[in-house]
Amino acid sequence: MTTHHTSLAPESCHSLIHLQLFTRFSSFQCLKDTEVPDFPKINIGPFHNENPMPCTCQKTDLANRFVPIDELDDMQKRRAEEFRQHQIRTGKENDVLILAPANTPLQYPIRGFRVSPMKKTLIPGLALQTQSRAVYKVSLRVQKGLLSVDVQEGEQVNGLNEKHLSISSSNLQQLNDLLSRVTYTSTIYHIKTQDLAYFSFENHEVIFPIEIRRLSVPVLFDVGKDINSQVTVLVKTFLRYKELNVLIDSVRRLYPKIKIIIADDSLKPEKVVGENIEHYVMPPAQGWFAGRNLAVSQVTTKYFLWVDDDFLFLNETRIESFVSIMEAVPELDVVGGEVQGNQFLFKLEYEEGSSDEGGCISRVSRTHAPLPGFDGCFFVDVVVNYFLGRTDAVRRVGFDPFYKRVAHGEFFVDGLGDLLVVTCKGLRIGHQKYGRTDKYGSYRHPPKSDSQTKISHNFFKNHLKCIKY
Repeated sequence: MTTHHTSLAPESCHSLIHLQLFTRFSSFQCLKDTEVPDFPKINIGPFHNENPMPCTCQKTDLANRFVPIDELDDMQKRRAEEFRQHQIRTGKENDVLILAPANTPLQYPIRGFRVSPMKKTLIPGLALQTQSRAVYKVSLRVQKGLLSVDVQEGEQVNGLNEKHLSISSSNLQQLNDLLSRVTYTSTIYHIKTQDLAYFSFENHEVIFPIEIRRLSVPVLFDVGKDINSQVTVLVKTFLRYKELNVLIDSVRRLYPKIKIIIADDSLKPEKVVGENIEHYVMPPAQGWFAGRNLAVSQVTTKYFLWVDDDFLFLNETRIESFVSIMEAVPELDVVGGEVQGNQFLFKLEYEEGSSDEGGCISRVSRTHAPLPGFDGCFFVDVVVNYFLGRTDAVRRVGFDPFYKRVAHGEFFVDGLGDLLVVTCKGLRIGHQKYGRTDKYGSYRHPPKSDSQTKISHNFFKNHLKCIKY
């Protein structure tokens, strides 16, 4: 048998380079480029994310169960309108899926192209890579801006300073030179939005995002040289001056100069004196989260340490241990510790749910993952009431003053997806023996109606269908 070898030109049949063809394949011929049928043009987007499926209330309770029936319909209408506005404010319209087509000859920026509003900016990386043509023609179109290019004599460009720009040339190098000079200028003023650019050649089209963003000014905290310039101790007190003074003494034993900020909404305020103590007296019984907001608003250090007024600093209580973790992992916002051996290891399971019904949220006793490089530290969503907070991050979330008596996890629900939280073993603080009065107990343990009102508040505020935490 005679064996025949066929040599293939690399530019005409790349996938068969260096392969030997036997006799039964000798009649095979690679098609020329002009004879290769085009791939069918697929829809590459943009695809707006569909309304999520309704979530199911397994092992959770309906969040609207305590809303009076005669008020429910009006409340749902108001909630729907607030949610619509929330989606606009958070850029939901820009949350789209874009596919990258296969085998495209177009080069373009896929990520990271950012422009300042209404400022002309060069689009980086635009190019065409293809085989010989008599004429090369590409086009660009946008929705929220204008396209332009610095044209020189003899160059063919249509649509200068318009939303649709067309460039053609008989020379590929000249075309790519023109593409390297294309600019984009947004025509709307917005501090945070997005445009989509459609870039096409023959039957090839790609889409890439243009991020329109107003530059923000950094806000930095000078950490100084020691713990006193890095951390402020915060406490909210109510009717427990004896316990508060024990706490202050325990802090001063280890940290004589650290600033302590006290928010106090006691019914009959008493003076709290001492070096580097700021005592803010509030209207009586304003509430737990209102006091937290007040205390955090007065912090001038990078971090604050939250403690309850009946906690007790121990010999092994070391604020520096919190700070070393935060400084080593700048993405962290909250680091939780242990109170008398009690450490929260909770995460929040949340489904967005449909826009009509709302989401489902529940608290479970699990962690997300370990914090790399720190034994005993785990990513969670909720920590115990003893934590180091990054001041600017916590301020952005804030403490809802609606919660007056019993609240803690509500702050972490509001911060879900915005605060990166860990809890760490070994960061210990003590707890004083209980010595509560009847007056304090009546506020600490409010009637059942208080919890019911709180759940109805969650139904509206957090756009929830089901809740359990």
